Amino acid sequence: MSVPAPRAPEQAAAPAPDAGLNLLVIEGDPAGPLSMPDITEMSGAEGKPVRIRTARNLTEAERLLTDDVHCILLDLADAGAAAGGPSGGVPGRPDELDTLRRVLELAPDHAVLALTAETDTDRAAEAVRVGAQDYLSRDELDGRVLGRAIRYAVERKRADVAQRQLTESRLRAQENARLERGLLPTPLLAGSGLRFAARYRPGRSRALLGGDFYDMVRTPDGTVHAMIGDVSGHGPDEAALGVELRIAWRALTFAGLCGDELLATLQQVLEHERADDETFATLCAVDISADGRRAGLSLAGHPAPLLVRPGAAPHLLPQEDGGPALGLLRRARWPRRQVELGGLWSLLMYTDGLIEGRVGAGTRRLGQEGMVELIGRRLAEGLRGEELLDAAVAEVQDLNGGELTDDLAVLLLDRGTRAPAEGERPHWPAGRASAPPVRT
Repeated sequence: MSVPAPRAPEQAAAPAPDAGLNLLVIEGDPAGPLSMPDITEMSGAEGKPVRIRTARNLTEAERLLTDDVHCILLDLADAGAAAGGPSGGVPGRPDELDTLRRVLELAPDHAVLALTAETDTDRAAEAVRVGAQDYLSRDELDGRVLGRAIRYAVERKRADVAQRQLTESRLRAQENARLERGLLPTPLLAGSGLRFAARYRPGRSRALLGGDFYDMVRTPDGTVHAMIGDVSGHGPDEAALGVELRIAWRALTFAGLCGDELLATLQQVLEHERADDETFATLCAVDISADGRRAGLSLAGHPAPLLVRPGAAPHLLPQEDGGPALGLLRRARWPRRQVELGGLWSLLMYTDGLIEGRVGAGTRRLGQEGMVELIGRRLAEGLRGEELLDAAVAEVQDLNGGELTDDLAVLLLDRGTRAPAEGERPHWPAGRASAPPVRT
């Protein structure tokens, strides 16, 4: 669930070192004790002017709050009038802080100063606690102090916003990592004699996650189960649904389900969890016998795997017996077809992102035939495992002229000349299934 990074909120521009300061003053009575004519004659630090805009209420303040305003000064003594209503309860106090809160909501990324009476330190402390950057008392309203207070408040607000953005970025990174662990599982193949490699790439419009999913497990009877699937659409809902289907598949597999019974149950999960009735998922599932020589193949609207044997050209497994995608037909059936793998073999499972990329600048797609030719050529170059997948994905992207618009997942199972030794992890040396770094 790209997860693309959100745009940073607009902030009040920091004043240049030699620029004046733009101050928006909110007071309920401009002719009252704040004495605005005196302030407009003041100068800021180093003789630079403090340019004043005065608002009599919050409606007028919203109109005057433009991007070049550096700071807001709220006169707490007139805050109730500025809010447009009389104070209530304890005289003055409730409406003053309520008005300050409304100003902070109106200008969440601007610095706010509270103006208080000289002796009212409690009220000033409450204003800072509510969210003001600082406070001033009326006897401090000379140019030097006001200019310094505004600059300090602006810089402090910018630091607060930057810290908030950093915290949000860290939380997004942590959430992405949790989602990635769910989407890119650690296969459970110990003792199977098989090796695996996997690659996953989201479409270019998302940062990390997409609707493709896969998994591999070995059940106590020695059977190795593998599947790969693709949820229709793009976005966080589809990515979340892909994770749910993967977890459900693993649980149902360990519970002893396979073939039509398993896919029918997965369809029920999809129907309950999808965001709308138009969402569906394709899926390819294989269950490989304990001796590694045979497999059951079930297809739900998904392209058939590619089988590679020593001394033979790569070829696609039969696809004509497959059933519809999950979520399309209520009473659908998904026949399980028995296929012979042989003694040594590699099985490539993939989503349509691998075959639907363009070839050149036209509208021609790579397709399954192009993918079979590509893999055969790379095998002839001696590439295997991780290197084979890296080269294949890179070539598909090059043929497309850049990043693919669709998600891509590829899973390679291999029963080669040497089984993993005791205690050795059953993947090629380059490491576990990988995803690209987060793009922001």
